Amino acid sequence: MRSNPFAAAVLAACAVFAVPSAQADSYPSKPIRMVVGFPSGGAPDILARIFSEKISPSWGQPVVVDNKPGAGGNIGAEAVAHAAPDGYTLALGTVGTHSINGSLYSKMPYDMVKDFAPVILVASTPNVLVVNPAVPAKNVAELIALAKARPGALTFGTPGIGTSPHVAGEMFNALAGVKLTHVPYKGRAMAIPDLLGGHITMMFDNLPSALPVVKEGKLRALGVTSARRSPSAPDIPTLAEQGLHGFDADSWFAIFAPANTPKDVITRLNAELNRIYQLPDVQARLKTLGLDPILGTPEKLASYQRAEIAKWAKVVKESGAKAE
Repeated sequence: MRSNPFAAAVLAACAVFAVPSAQADSYPSKPIRMVVGFPSGGAPDILARIFSEKISPSWGQPVVVDNKPGAGGNIGAEAVAHAAPDGYTLALGTVGTHSINGSLYSKMPYDMVKDFAPVILVASTPNVLVVNPAVPAKNVAELIALAKARPGALTFGTPGIGTSPHVAGEMFNALAGVKLTHVPYKGRAMAIPDLLGGHITMMFDNLPSALPVVKEGKLRALGVTSARRSPSAPDIPTLAEQGLHGFDADSWFAIFAPANTPKDVITRLNAELNRIYQLPDVQARLKTLGLDPILGTPEKLASYQRAEIAKWAKVVKESGAKAE
């Protein structure tokens, strides 16, 4: 019987297209690793652990949160960029790792766009400017006056170079016409004790991390960095309404897979993540933490990321900030 070349070609093509579907049908068949480029306790870690807690019962596989702090989150993001594109290694990306750092660092160990497959934009939150209670400034105007009277003497701590708190501080310098001295740490957990002890003057901290300490009276909140007041902290005014017009520096958090991860796997992850972060108890927890859920499609994340890269490139250029 003579072979039919056309039929053979059709069968081969069907086999190729069947591979992703088969992979998605069996996914996940082993534990998933969620890499967070920051220490435990901050907003990225919290969001990763919510995913870990909620997905295991429905998928029957654990999600292991792997904290790899350092270099403004670049170490963790690099680990995912170079991982196998099979859906078993994911990144909890941030505004820093996936929009700011490419402009801030002279050398990047990964491409923020080309090395990743967008999965879902999870949530955003403003940063909040907090000071040690011993600082005499009670509002932003008084802080600016204090900074102008003592150029370079006031310090702001951050979880690391390239994080949104770092760039928020540089934006503050530019818009207020002051010179705050940047003191980078290897994560928020290492900066907070120095702030509480009065060794640094202030921080632009993620609202979810700062709010409990502010409510305890251990830190004073002067303003949030978003364009509008946060529903989680409506009594804290924005920096923009206190005279720093145009100040808008939200932090956002998203999940990425390595580039070339099968589309069917991305689709399944996206559907499950949308489900998890819309659960009533999760929504309530996010609100308590000062996190505003966004969610949506991988395409929505890709579009948002492109706009954020352009926005922060302009901010970094105007501030003159650089990281090596």
